[in-house]
Amino acid sequence: MSDNAHFIELNNGITLPYVEQGDPSGTPVILLHGVTDSHRSFDLIREHIPTDYRSIAITQRGHGEASKPDTGYWPDHFAGDLKLFMEAMRMESAFIVGHSMGSFAAQRFAADNPEMVRGLVLIGSFTTCRDNEGVKDFVKQAVMPLTDPIPFEAAAAFQSGTYATLLPDWFVEMVINESIKAPSRVWKEACISMIDTDHSTLLTQIKARTLLMWGSRDSFFSVDEQEQLLSHIPRAWLKIYDGAGHSPHWEDPQRAADDIVKFVQEIAAVERKSARV
Repeated sequence: MSDNAHFIELNNGITLPYVEQGDPSGTPVILLHGVTDSHRSFDLIREHIPTDYRSIAITQRGHGEASKPDTGYWPDHFAGDLKLFMEAMRMESAFIVGHSMGSFAAQRFAADNPEMVRGLVLIGSFTTCRDNEGVKDFVKQAVMPLTDPIPFEAAAAFQSGTYATLLPDWFVEMVINESIKAPSRVWKEACISMIDTDHSTLLTQIKARTLLMWGSRDSFFSVDEQEQLLSHIPRAWLKIYDGAGHSPHWEDPQRAADDIVKFVQEIAAVERKSARV
């Protein structure tokens, strides 16, 4: 998929690239990528989202061609940027889809701004990495020693653990090249923030219906962590992608798009019924 990115400067001075497709008046679906990725991580799934939806994939601060401040890579920073983005785009509300780090930011945004979230999709998500020894070991051994520029080999090793099935060669090369655009300080602070932050209490404040999407071969987050999310988010349910890894929307983009569209349609139907009452 070609990359025809637009750029928008937020009121806080941060500039974010984004790609938009579909009907400008259609139902808005905003896509938030994982750590070291960019809006291009949604290239595969965007091909399968119907054009009567307004889908927008954002590159978050510190990543890709976005602004890269010295600090500010915690969930509240990413969520704050999302709010400013929606306000700048004159979007009162949207469906928010977040993957991994993006799902953590989406959790914070949904809890802080319930009126702006019509529905929430969390892919490869978690409540905290505080008790996740695998993630902590990875951060200690592979992330904290990184220096700039990020070695291609280091980014390739990281990305190889984010999927469990065969992906197109061009896509794998692209996500690796996007990863090396994030400075080492972004890798480190974003990862530390996911270890030091616990959303267990915050999740109970999420009012939007929430769909969890998780691959059974996720090398970062277990099914027990999905159960924790289900126990904290009031209106959530889980779809398991058998055989997929941490990025099921990469590995089965058609199914992921279909599941998201079905989720959006179900909520829209409920909204229409409520409006008639």
